[in-house]
Amino acid sequence: VLSALVVVGCCVLAVFAPLIAPHDPNAVDLFRRLQPPAWRDGGEWAYLLGCDSLGRDILSRLIHGSRISIIIGVTVILVATTIGTLAGLVSGYLRGVIDVLIARLCDILLGFPYLIFAIGLMAMMGPGFENIILVLVYKEWVLPCRVVRGETLAAREMEYVESARALGASRTHIMLREILPNILSPVIVVATYRIAQVIIVEASLSFLGIGVQPPTASWGSMVADGREFLLNAWWVSTFPGLAILALVLAINVASQGLRDAFDPRFQR
Repeated sequence: VLSALVVVGCCVLAVFAPLIAPHDPNAVDLFRRLQPPAWRDGGEWAYLLGCDSLGRDILSRLIHGSRISIIIGVTVILVATTIGTLAGLVSGYLRGVIDVLIARLCDILLGFPYLIFAIGLMAMMGPGFENIILVLVYKEWVLPCRVVRGETLAAREMEYVESARALGASRTHIMLREILPNILSPVIVVATYRIAQVIIVEASLSFLGIGVQPPTASWGSMVADGREFLLNAWWVSTFPGLAILALVLAINVASQGLRDAFDPRFQR
């Protein structure tokens, strides 16, 4: 529950970022370059977490950066889960050549390490917000597809599916109205868990400079901006790093609780 509250809190920050952020995240003030947090000598309470190498308020950039992470994470998962679910239903129910083609495509994509795969596509497509979403969707649909395919293979032999087939229901009706509602639980759990993975990959791409481009605030690029000042201005990289850690950990724990809630073995 606490983890879910952290996730909800981050979503609220992302939605109302322009109203909550105390300063313009892109406002440069070289007189405040590498200004420390408020509780250290030289800090100001108006700039609670200090400033970066260009004098930009770190707290404001953290709040606005949450929008990038959450929007990309949710968008990628919604699109990828929809594609993967439909592909898994078709593959598991129709079997035959279609099943072989989809299964082999999934095997090929799973053979590439996620981050290296994303870096290669970003190098070809170029950096940008839309390209990040497309690159991550290219591989992210594979996992829900495999989950749905396995569940569909088991569900297609169940009595309620046999009854619908005997009554003359079409394949589309059986897949979307009979099987899909009964296999949504694991799909929802997997989708929730994968948001954290997408956020990490997006932050990694931004850290490497091929993700969201400056001056847009991104947690990954904020960590990269402070790597040259770790010894004398640790706050520039530390606070966005802690933000990534907190959000990803909260999503993982919340998804575990969601899994337990859907698992009948944990219900009394």
